[in-house]
Amino acid sequence: MNKFQLDNKFKKIGYIISIGTFIFMIIRKFIENSDEIKPVLHGVLLLGLLLVSLSKDKFEDEFLDSLRSQSYRIAFILVIIYSLIQPIINYTVGIILNQDEEMKAFGYFQILFFMLIVQLMVFWQLKKMNN
Repeated sequence: MNKFQLDNKFKKIGYIISIGTFIFMIIRKFIENSDEIKPVLHGVLLLGLLLVSLSKDKFEDEFLDSLRSQSYRIAFILVIIYSLIQPIINYTVGIILNQDEEMKAFGYFQILFFMLIVQLMVFWQLKKMNN
């Protein structure tokens, strides 16, 4: 895993990219709702989150490496379970509320975004619990 990690300075760059893109997405929603720029913003947001996820902490050791590996495994499993169950829940709720609901799968952005967010939150929580 250490071979794929980036230097700590990339974490700050990732935060700037992610927060800036998120703010731009919100502003764009109110000003102009063009669908051409949406995939680009999604890609940039995922890139920023990936930079944060792959960047080392200031003091990286084997224990943090182990916690990081655990967080990737947990995120992977939770996102698979979520992506299998959530469409069924949406469909069932739609039927209960008498709406014409179709079984819809998630797009790549939703799955990757959720996986990166879950990985980061699990990693932060594991670090917090073990300090």
